Amino acid sequence: MKTSNTILGILGAAAAGAFIGVLFAPDKGSNTRKKIKDKSKDYGDNLKTKFDGVVNTITANGKDIIEEGKAKFNQAKEDFNTIKDEAKSVKTNY
Repeated sequence: MKTSNTILGILGAAAAGAFIGVLFAPDKGSNTRKKIKDKSKDYGDNLKTKFDGVVNTITANGKDIIEEGKAKFNQAKEDFNTIKDEAKSVKTNY
């Protein structure tokens, strides 16, 4: 059996269990819906917070990488100009 089929089976069973749990809940439907809504909002807020953290980390790391790249580029440019100037001085001496 493929892993994707196994995962789909597990997710389907979990969804069916949740659905049955809601149907046979001892609380009133309006209370159950409110609980589901509140819990969904909590999960959504938690996910948004984690996503924002990941984006901020990537942004901060990206800026560091760009600055490092610029510094290396500028150093390579300086090295090239030094070698070019040395080559010109050697050429004019001959």
